[in-house]
Amino acid sequence: MSFINYNAKEIHCKIVYYGPSLGGKTTNLQWVYKETNPDQKSKLMNLSTETERTLFFDFLPMNVGEIRGFKTRFHLYTVPGQVVYDNSRRLILKGLDGVVFVADSQIERMDENLEALKNLKINLEQQGYDIKEIPLIMQYNKRDLPSAASLPELRASLNHYNAPEFEAIANDGVGVLESLRSASKSIINVLKGGANL
Repeated sequence: MSFINYNAKEIHCKIVYYGPSLGGKTTNLQWVYKETNPDQKSKLMNLSTETERTLFFDFLPMNVGEIRGFKTRFHLYTVPGQVVYDNSRRLILKGLDGVVFVADSQIERMDENLEALKNLKINLEQQGYDIKEIPLIMQYNKRDLPSAASLPELRASLNHYNAPEFEAIANDGVGVLESLRSASKSIINVLKGGANL
């Protein structure tokens, strides 16, 4: 749910990167941070405990346009990858506007992808969200690895909601900004259709 800062004339939107552990969520966020104009972003925050890590930062993109005179500021978050940190995942999902689901393309990681997607759906439902109605982007990461499943296999197994999808190699930035742009555009379209400013 977007937050409106009337004093700053900004709409604050939250995008959460979700997926299995070591799938590329952190790499996505680090790449976006690196590519964002220093004048337009906050510090990259890393909330780490002995067993889990959450990254986040916010930025004000230059090219998404305004909504009724308000600029849009995006806050990007990653969730801990392991299901054992479900309480943290649920907390990070609060107030979200969109999700980039980062799947690991390797065939041997398919069960973990499916488990993370099922967990996302359950956690969204517990907070009153419907996964079919929120802006959701499917990103198939690690496309350069020899054990990567084919795109039709990934689509059939994971994209149950006909979400926009992108192939990615997050280490090299391939597909990273495209995934974010698609999520941002979907959120802006929702806001333009329903913003009461």
